Amino acid sequence: MEPTLVFIDAGFLSKLNKHFGKGRYIKYDILKFAKLLSKKQNLFCKNIFYYTAPPFQSPRPTKEESIRYKQYDKFIKKLSSNEIILIREGRCQRLKINTGIFIYKQKAVDSLVIMDMMTVPIDFPDIKKIILIVCDSDFVPAINKLKKLNIKSILYTYYDKKRNSLFSTSNELIKTVDKYVLLNKADFHSCLLNLK
Repeated sequence: MEPTLVFIDAGFLSKLNKHFGKGRYIKYDILKFAKLLSKKQNLFCKNIFYYTAPPFQSPRPTKEESIRYKQYDKFIKKLSSNEIILIREGRCQRLKINTGIFIYKQKAVDSLVIMDMMTVPIDFPDIKKIILIVCDSDFVPAINKLKKLNIKSILYTYYDKKRNSLFSTSNELIKTVDKYVLLNKADFHSCLLNLK
């Protein structure tokens, strides 16, 4: 089978996981998940690029922030123990929107994805198809550039047609990739973690 690279926007995938789990996270194996999606395209998963951001930490972290960070650190250490998974970390920004109310946003994650996409022809000259698990139109210029270098992009994403939805994938992104596939609940359930 032809090799591929899988680029995963962890923030997007996490939201989708919780959506399919009806408010609860489905415990699934990311490595199996990426391999399954690759196999569905008759491709062999050579490497997985996993883009995330550590949870926000105040200058003097609260107990809750410390616990969240320890859980994150444990998860990342376990994930990165597999040599085909490459972790790329942005940062988490906290924005105050009202008295005592904050929202949290990942920063620099899309830039890291684009940087890695642009090095595919140099670092992975055998790769002619990549898989993206994203939803953002920021990737369109990079996809177009790779297309000119004869590298095809397959998009795994999800969207619904509800107004003000969490899932509104860019039409421009869908039009730009060579192929797109909608993720579904079964994709997660096919790769459940063995918790024994």
